[in-house]
Amino acid sequence: MYIPFENLPEESRIWIYQSNRKFSDDEVTEIENDLIAFVEDWSAHGTSLEASFTIQYNRFIILAVNQEVQQATGCSIDKSVEFIQALEQKYKVDLLDKMNVTYRQGEYITHKSLLDFKRMAKEKAVSSNTIVFNNLVNTIEEWKESWEVPAAESWHSRFF
Repeated sequence: MYIPFENLPEESRIWIYQSNRKFSDDEVTEIENDLIAFVEDWSAHGTSLEASFTIQYNRFIILAVNQEVQQATGCSIDKSVEFIQALEQKYKVDLLDKMNVTYRQGEYITHKSLLDFKRMAKEKAVSSNTIVFNNLVNTIEEWKESWEVPAAESWHSRFF
């Protein structure tokens, strides 16, 4: 069951998928329509999930489930991954590779491989103050507080 993202409780579980490129506005509209259809039918053991999504910066797809109503199960999470894989194929993007880093470079959002980011840290092209996207957050509350943070305040800190 689709619920507007802002109406979900702060404790709702989230999954963040970052694209290796920015989506066009037309692509975002198509993806939003596909996401609404997916979330409307998303269920766990036959029980509809109270769920939503948001797309941030035309680059990040964030799925959310109100775990207080019905917890996402292995099978329902598998269904969401299959959906994300279908988006990867449709739009020729990478959404599941966790070995990439997305960060702010001034007003721009940049996407690099983890190896490139480590090299840039060593060369001081990025610093512990560089704003990174910490996609390891698990709830809407954590997302609001700890998603866009200086590298020093996330798992990226080990590179500095």
